[in-house]
Amino acid sequence: MTRESTFDRRMLEALVCPVTHAVLHYDSEKQELISKAAHLAFPIRNGIPVMLVDEARQLD
Repeated sequence: MTRESTFDRRMLEALVCPVTHAVLHYDSEKQELISKAAHLAFPIRNGIPVMLVDEARQLD
């Protein structure tokens, strides 16, 4: 199973940024959901998005 196949892209349609409620973008290489509005990257671990601000990576 590839890293890319571990995340169901259809789930992305149902998820929004917990901070801004904006649309998220999927980065398959880094396995993250990106919130451009909040400048945060939420990790995807074992195919499950971790939508906690404390777990998010700050974007430059």
